[in-house]
Amino acid sequence: MSVTTTTHLNFRGDARAALDHYRSVFGGRIAAVTYKDMGDVRHENEADRLVWGEVVGDNGFHVMAYDVPSGTPWDQGTNPFFVSVRGDDTDEISALWQKLAEGSTVVQPLAPSQWAPLYGMLTDRFGVTWVLDVAAPYNG
Repeated sequence: MSVTTTTHLNFRGDARAALDHYRSVFGGRIAAVTYKDMGDVRHENEADRLVWGEVVGDNGFHVMAYDVPSGTPWDQGTNPFFVSVRGDDTDEISALWQKLAEGSTVVQPLAPSQWAPLYGMLTDRFGVTWVLDVAAPYNG
């Protein structure tokens, strides 16, 4: 038996744009279902918003997202989570960083750190904070 975890991002109208952006960074395929597709349109202006969506990449990347309907309370909050992307190749992590950094606010520039060959943190234009790093053995 195995268990995997997938980050599920909640938005208010930006889920499709966020998934498109993450696919452009990490590659992969998008699957998306709108409220109209589900036959659950409560507000006509929300018909094309996502009730569920995901990006799945051949490289193991997987993120899910949906648009919280206007009738449901939602607050983006402050640092409610980080999405961590960890790899073992500095070139691959650097390339992902360059793509993800476009339009983002860099919290910690991608650079060597005490615990990793490369580590960086940024908040993208959708308010999601990403941590990218190159894995290093832990000697604790």
